[in-house]
Amino acid sequence: MSTVIARHSWLTNPWSKPLLWGVALMPLAWLIGRASAGAYVNPEEALVRGTGDWALRMLLLTLAVTPARVSLHLPQLLRFRRSLGQLSFVYACVHLSLYLWLIVGFESGKLVHDVARHPYVFAGMATFVCMLPLGLTSSNAAIRALGAARWQLLHRLVYVVAALAMLHFFWVRASKNQVIEPMLYAAVLGGLLAWRLWYWNRNAPAGGCGH
Repeated sequence: MSTVIARHSWLTNPWSKPLLWGVALMPLAWLIGRASAGAYVNPEEALVRGTGDWALRMLLLTLAVTPARVSLHLPQLLRFRRSLGQLSFVYACVHLSLYLWLIVGFESGKLVHDVARHPYVFAGMATFVCMLPLGLTSSNAAIRALGAARWQLLHRLVYVVAALAMLHFFWVRASKNQVIEPMLYAAVLGGLLAWRLWYWNRNAPAGGCGH
C-alpha cells in the first residue's frame, strides 16, 4: 500500500498543504452554513460543540501522523503534521471565541462562574492555556528562536493538551448522558499513546520520536 501511495507526487506537491487546509476548514463552513439556515434547534450550542469536536479530531490526526509515517514507511507525511496541529489550534480558538460570545456573552463574571461551577469548562480553559504556547510557536521562526531541542521539549505539551482535551470532551458529553463517543475517542488516543510507548522503548538507545 505504501509503495502505491509513494509513487504519487501529491504528498510532496506544493499545493497539497493548501488543499489540506481547504478540506479541513470545510466542516467549519458547513457548521456556519447550517446554523445560518436554521438547521439546528440550538445553533449556539451546535456551533460551540461542533468546533470543539473538530479541534479534538484535528489534534488526534496530528498525533496519528508519526505512527502512520513509521508504519506505512511514508516520511512525506511528516510535512503535514504541523499543519494539522495548527488546524487544531484554529478550531480551538474558534471554539473558545464562540463560547465566550454565544454562551458567556463576553461577561467576565459569568465566565468565572462557569469555570468555578462546571469542571468541563475548567478543563476546557486549561486545555487552551496549555495549547496556546504550542500554537504561538508553530513556525520555523519559533524553532530557530528557541532552538530545536527546547522547541521539541515545549511541544511535548501536546500530550498534556490531548489528555485535558479528552477530559473536557468526556465531561461535556457525560453532562448530557452521552458517553459512547467519548469512549471511542479515548480508545483512539489510548492507542496512539500506546504506540508511542512501544516505539520509544524499541528505539530507546537511539532516542525518542516526535509527536
